[in-house]
Amino acid sequence: MTAPGLAAAVVVTRAESHDGPLSSQLRSLGLNVLLWPAVRTVPAAGNSLEQALAHIEDFDWIVFASRNAVTAVIRWLPHLPEGVRVAAIGRATAQVLRSRGFSVDLLPNEASAAALVDAFAAQGCAGARILYPASSRALPTITQGLTQLGAEVRQVEAYRTEAAVLDADDCRAWIDREVIGAVTFASPSAVIELERALGPPHFTRLLAQAAVVAIGPTTARALADRGRTAVLAESATLSGLANTTLRLLQTRP
Repeated sequence: MTAPGLAAAVVVTRAESHDGPLSSQLRSLGLNVLLWPAVRTVPAAGNSLEQALAHIEDFDWIVFASRNAVTAVIRWLPHLPEGVRVAAIGRATAQVLRSRGFSVDLLPNEASAAALVDAFAAQGCAGARILYPASSRALPTITQGLTQLGAEVRQVEAYRTEAAVLDADDCRAWIDREVIGAVTFASPSAVIELERALGPPHFTRLLAQAAVVAIGPTTARALADRGRTAVLAESATLSGLANTTLRLLQTRP
């Protein structure tokens, strides 16, 4: 017998195709998926990343805050020289790094920029030269936090995060039918751009009628700023996001 709520649709807002990793995991759990990619990633403007990586041996650390940053760096630098240590935010980012042969030297327990800064503070980083390949929309938390700890941080644009083109009328029609059981968010940018695409009234209705699941605390804060408390994924991975979504739908009345 199907548990209550499992026939409801789950909205995926991250940048992926129909057979993307989160959509595929949700379907494997028996859930119906609506793919509403609110954001997309495109190559960085200019060649700042390429120039920085050409002198990677000048750095003591390289910090990865997302899998997209890993992909961008590996395009130019498949292997790190000896002596450059790696810090990562989130198990998913660390997993991608390790699958590409990179050792991860610093991985905070919590998948957040603030937790990464705290991890550096605990071991000390004064005088360290740190390269931070980031999204075009990266918040200043990492750069400012590490600079305050005495590190020399070079933040470069590794990729651009942009609004994707959604069929907003079709999305609003789904919301009006009140058949959406959950909506998943894997980044603050997805929250911002979905609200922009749908318009505040329909975005508010969506969050009111569905369980809202965020991959981590930074994404959850973007939702809290809009008056909605999100459930944090059991782990800051796409599997954690999928499993938490299933659990919420199984327990909804």
